[in-house]
Amino acid sequence: MSAPSSRLNQLTSHMQSSQDVSFFQQIPQAAPDAIFHLTAQYQADTDPRKVNVGVGAYRDDNLKPYILPVVKKADSILFHNQNLDHEYQPIAGQKTYTKASSKLILGEDSPAFQQNRVVAIQTISGTGANHTAAAFLAKFHKKGAICLLSKPTWANHKAIFNNVGIQVAEYPYWNPSTRGLDLEGMLAALEDAPEESIVLLHACAHNPTGVDPTREQWQRIADVVQKKKHFPFFDCAYQGFASGNLDQDAWAVRYFVERGFELFVCQSFAKNFGLYGERAGNLTVVTRTAEQAQHVLSQLEILQRSEISNPPAYGSRIVDLVLNDKQLYAEWNDNLGTMSGRIIEMRKRLFEKLQQLQTPGTWNHIVDQIGMFSFTGLSPAQVKVLKEQYHIYMTDNGRISMAGLSSKNVDYFAESIDKVVRSV
Repeated sequence: MSAPSSRLNQLTSHMQSSQDVSFFQQIPQAAPDAIFHLTAQYQADTDPRKVNVGVGAYRDDNLKPYILPVVKKADSILFHNQNLDHEYQPIAGQKTYTKASSKLILGEDSPAFQQNRVVAIQTISGTGANHTAAAFLAKFHKKGAICLLSKPTWANHKAIFNNVGIQVAEYPYWNPSTRGLDLEGMLAALEDAPEESIVLLHACAHNPTGVDPTREQWQRIADVVQKKKHFPFFDCAYQGFASGNLDQDAWAVRYFVERGFELFVCQSFAKNFGLYGERAGNLTVVTRTAEQAQHVLSQLEILQRSEISNPPAYGSRIVDLVLNDKQLYAEWNDNLGTMSGRIIEMRKRLFEKLQQLQTPGTWNHIVDQIGMFSFTGLSPAQVKVLKEQYHIYMTDNGRISMAGLSSKNVDYFAESIDKVVRSV
């Protein structure tokens, strides 16, 4: 055998032995994402009665995706702009966008703006805002600090903080007996938590329960957060979408700022602009001084540069146009009223049908809750039967998206719940 052939055989033998042990062989199969898996099951279902109340995306009364009319106008403006290019955006995003986004949540007359204590950075929607804020806190907040999450909360919150090395704990939020807020349990948990903990709060339309504190309850929450020197971390995915009133949905955040808190606010424009796939978000930071604000912005830019380099342009350009044009802004408010109004109407229709059927239990929480989601109080066993026998798809904890209901399916949905509640 020639020398080259011998060498080739040796290399082949070595490669075969190396392939016996894979770097990836210890990697376990992860469970599928609950929401996307549920949607896939729904799409595979051929029953004409099927109902999907699992996914958190707005649908019109024909259960079709809704493109806001004002977004269509902004699309047209962008399309006809001959000066538009596809160059890199600034690391923190366009200042017109980030400033308008911050003013939307904090209010034009916020004392933080007057004192130049506000900075902001464009993010990959609300999820990206949460991640960027969490990564910043992992680097600069008190070592060993924990993040307190409501129980239950949006599933991604825990994963986001764990992924950056911040441990999480939970505070009671949902009271199953009243199907409302467990305020006393929440306050006790905040009292018992170590000082300077991070407290994640939903600014409005709590996901998944749809239960928000009253203004008086927010004041009590703020008292404990202040006493314990906790850091408020607001997540706001539904401003204007929840009640139809942008200022009303921002009340809690503005109240904390007026009381002198430093805080983070994560904003998403997925729901209230219908820009689900464009991933337009914003992280607003309120600090104690103007100098601190600039220091924070400089660090956020370094963090963003290492992770995404700079943010995407298209979705933020739509938001930028609308927020900075009085006529488009007014039309956006009308569009928000259309969406929130349909959600409110579906709550009313569902509640009235359950009342008509005399479904066992109390169902006032359906209309008392706010925003896209409702925590029905249905058990996992009841949810299982609804899916298997009635082709109704929702998460195991009984959370439903009101946008999945329409004038065409709400009666069937209520009748199915009635049957399952009576039999399971």
